[in-house]
Amino acid sequence: MSASVDGPPPPTTIDLLITDTLLVTMDAQRRIICDGAIAVQGDSIVAVGKSHDLRARFQARTLIDGSRFVITPGLVNTHVHITGEPLTRGLAPDDLGWEELVFGWLVPAHMAHTEADERLSAQMAALEMLRSGTTSVLEAGTVRFLDPVMDGLGEIGIRARVGQWAWDFDPATQTYPGALTDETVSLLEDELSRYPAGAGQRVAAWPVIVGHMTCSDTLWQAAKALADRNGVGVAAHMSPATNDPDWFLARYGHRPLRHLSELGVLGPNVVLTHAVHLDTDEVALLAAARGCVSHCVTTALRGAYGAGAVGRFPEMQARGVTLTLGTDGNNDSNFHDMMRATHLLAGLYKDARQDPRLFPAEQAYECATLNGARALQLEHAIGSLEPGKKADFVAHDTHRPEWRPLFNVINQLVWSADGRGVHSVWVDGVRVVENYRCTTIDEDRLLAEAQRAGEAILARSGLTLRTRWPVT
Repeated sequence: MSASVDGPPPPTTIDLLITDTLLVTMDAQRRIICDGAIAVQGDSIVAVGKSHDLRARFQARTLIDGSRFVITPGLVNTHVHITGEPLTRGLAPDDLGWEELVFGWLVPAHMAHTEADERLSAQMAALEMLRSGTTSVLEAGTVRFLDPVMDGLGEIGIRARVGQWAWDFDPATQTYPGALTDETVSLLEDELSRYPAGAGQRVAAWPVIVGHMTCSDTLWQAAKALADRNGVGVAAHMSPATNDPDWFLARYGHRPLRHLSELGVLGPNVVLTHAVHLDTDEVALLAAARGCVSHCVTTALRGAYGAGAVGRFPEMQARGVTLTLGTDGNNDSNFHDMMRATHLLAGLYKDARQDPRLFPAEQAYECATLNGARALQLEHAIGSLEPGKKADFVAHDTHRPEWRPLFNVINQLVWSADGRGVHSVWVDGVRVVENYRCTTIDEDRLLAEAQRAGEAILARSGLTLRTRWPVT
């Protein structure tokens, strides 16, 4: 009687296998896999490796030849105004100071939005991000109508952490009325209970406070406590210009981050946006707290914040602050292409410090992927291509002049390419962009609605379009 010989195990059936591609994994070894493959089942990556290995292991319901593509993790945008500005893109002149821009243009335009406008606005922002390779976003706190915004984001398919804008400062009295503080804390509690971040929710709420000088000590501490209890984070603006440090010094006798440190609200789940005007002590406090900063490079350039001249972002990076990237609003940076943001980060400080070693391409790309995932409290789920993580990834089309010839793929991603070369995008294993078009919504309808809505918002706001050249 002859002995039986066991053969290789039969291949496992999975949903998707992409083969013969170039993978930028962003794993612990930062492996770049030539002739690579990625296997997906449901919403998760189940394997990453060489094509011949994964072909033997898996049988896919959908098999894609990836030889045309570079596959990367989805990018993470840690500061975007998804309402208020996408429908007024480019309305504000580009020669305004910070206060005139915010209070003279952005707030009046924002207050003219309806609930339907905010839903449309959120989808417009998400469309631009998805089409340029961003799969996860932290909203900047300009949402007024949370429910329609959450619904719109859920439909289009992006991963998002969103909060209704929150503050408790009364500018008329220059005080923080207790009743307003209580009302604002209740708002934060309500949105977190209705849109929890647990159980792998793709769209969920965070306490997103306006920051600057608009929030009382009580509100800062309440937001941090809520975040800690719910396993999420806090997002707030701070120190884009000298206004915040000057105000904190006059009121409290010390600078903003010293004050926040004494309140006990700095930490790895607190994302402070801008942080251009920090001193050495504040950088040290951020580093000690393992804090996160969202650097909106283009906003700093357009707003003349002085990031290149006084910003301590190389020092933050060196001290271990989690440095991430945001694109802010469509009247600040005016775009949501994170690949352009990594390009600017990689170049600005080389020039400003006359040191080409600062922010090499690899480090800039980490800020847009792994660091962003860490800031969103999602490093276990996104930011790299590894088994067990969410299937959030991007296929960059290399059949384009900016991609050929291709030698150093990270140099190409940061210095040569931009989001216009994004061919396809997956979020939670769902192909939300295919062949340069969003699959989840009607793009043509959305763009036409955005034009009509933007014109109506301009009319209601009382603002007048200002151009230097005659429009006839």
